[in-house]
Amino acid sequence: MLTRAYSVLRVKRADPDTRTITGTASTPEPDRLGDIVEPLGITFKNPVPLLLYHDTKRPVGSVRFFPPTADGLDFEATLPSIDDPGTLKDRIDEAWQSITTGLLAAVSIGFRAIEETYMTDTQAFRFLKTEVLELSLVTIPANAGATIDTIKSLDRAALGARESLPSDVGPSARVVRAIRSTAVNKYGDQIKTWEATRAAKAARQVDLMATATDAGVTLDGAQADEFDTLAADIKGIDAHLVRLRATEQANLAAAVPVTGTDPTDGANARGASPRISVKSTVPPATGFIRYVRAIAIARGNLMQAAEIAKQWRDSTPEVELAIKAAVAAGTTTDATWAGPLAPLTPLASEFMALLRPATVIGKIGTLRQVPFNVSVPQQTGGGSYSWVGEGAPKPVSKLAFSATTLGIAKCTGIIVISEELARVSTPSAEEVIRADMIAGIAQFLDVAFTDPTKAAVANVSPASITNGLTPITSAGTTPSNARTDIQALASAMLGAPNYISTARAVLIMSETNALALTSALNNLGQPLFPDMTPTGGIVMGYRVIPSQAVGNNVIMVNGEGILMADDGGVEIDVSREASVQMDSAPDNPALATTILTSLWQNNLVGLRADRFINWKRARAGTVQYTQQTYVA
Repeated sequence: MLTRAYSVLRVKRADPDTRTITGTASTPEPDRLGDIVEPLGITFKNPVPLLLYHDTKRPVGSVRFFPPTADGLDFEATLPSIDDPGTLKDRIDEAWQSITTGLLAAVSIGFRAIEETYMTDTQAFRFLKTEVLELSLVTIPANAGATIDTIKSLDRAALGARESLPSDVGPSARVVRAIRSTAVNKYGDQIKTWEATRAAKAARQVDLMATATDAGVTLDGAQADEFDTLAADIKGIDAHLVRLRATEQANLAAAVPVTGTDPTDGANARGASPRISVKSTVPPATGFIRYVRAIAIARGNLMQAAEIAKQWRDSTPEVELAIKAAVAAGTTTDATWAGPLAPLTPLASEFMALLRPATVIGKIGTLRQVPFNVSVPQQTGGGSYSWVGEGAPKPVSKLAFSATTLGIAKCTGIIVISEELARVSTPSAEEVIRADMIAGIAQFLDVAFTDPTKAAVANVSPASITNGLTPITSAGTTPSNARTDIQALASAMLGAPNYISTARAVLIMSETNALALTSALNNLGQPLFPDMTPTGGIVMGYRVIPSQAVGNNVIMVNGEGILMADDGGVEIDVSREASVQMDSAPDNPALATTILTSLWQNNLVGLRADRFINWKRARAGTVQYTQQTYVA
């Protein structure tokens, strides 16, 4: 894939006899898309073709690039003189005339990106290492109605083209550009940046003189101009460094401590302007959904998926980066080959950040996180304590512990969508996919986590947190009975072995029960539970998590007594060729009567989502529940 970067065609010398021009092909300044090509990371193999408008069928000459410097990549291009009449002569003559009259005012390098990074602050790419494959003569209007003159002035302003100074301006007034730096532009960082810029310019002077000395000649006109320009730049930098160092010392002498408990307080204390950040306005997890769509449309071909992802570069560029990073194949000799897959992590994390609040597991928030397949100690007994009189022996006791291990378990689901839905590039289509994935996974996990009938299956799935417990008998169906039931749950937890606090306990109930408690009134017509809503709230001091997946179960949970292992991501696989049983409870194993649907034959796309997660009730009494449907 060939990428392009544009620059002003700054003609330093034009020899009409040899049709040779020299100029600058690329600079470290941002182009119109905000992308930056780092000059010192450019590689090439001289000579390269000179084309018209990046058309490989319209070559007009050859180009020789000079060693890149911090200021940019200079070149020398030659357009041959053709004596025989024909298309080639006409094309090259037209190109030469367009250059000398200023009609072709810009050049563009065609390059292959080797290493790149995405700049979130400008939402553009910084190409750290590139290979230049061709140079083209182009005209680049800022918009469709722009004139050539407008293009030239716009390019010079935006790309910082270095024009010759007016004759009445002396060297001391030269404006020199520093090498671009990712460091914060404080005085210390600026001093380092300018020192690096000065070193680069001095090195270029040495290269110019060494080339001339080796050839036994003096500098030619262009080389002499460049050498003198570099000398003036270095003189200006030296003077600027003196001023910077003096200003830095003055600031250090006047510095005062900054107070504040966080960056915002600190910024306010020093009178700074508030930090402003620009973020995409697309809905959460859109990047992850678009990643899935690109893989689905491309039928698993990552190269094609990267091309598809380009259409979202303006709003979710991280999708293209994640896919492009995954294209590189791993090798047995590269210990870090899996590193390029890391860009997918933020996309999956974004989806998980949206999924977790939709599940009971995510809403509890106090579950004890542990790794997979690691022995975890759990306390099963406490120590003995008593008052001791003067001179009396102190009692000795010991804590009781056991160990448990959470093996690897995963929940999975296959979502089947039409080819048309996968290809439709509208927010509504993305919303359909996102909503289905979130709702489906959340519903499944909520049921698996709370259903008392869900027993453990060895090496497959964990038991629910209520499985094996005896429910507390409900006092009745009225909201007043609900108060009695909740008090009974709390009492049972507080009376559990070794005492389990309810200070951080939560209540899990259906939205139906939450609505009944919200609607309940006392004898004065006032809300019986004033801090309760159908979407959650507080009942008797306990936070309520509504989920229709729990049915008529009312569960009190102290999350600190539940172990959970979660890899924190979702793995996505795509197929168009598989045949699947369109059933939420497929036959295992498949029977002769099992009806399979061919995705290929029906123009469908199957998205398989896997999430590795496991949990276990670690302490007796940490979960209590009753069963009732309340009626207001």
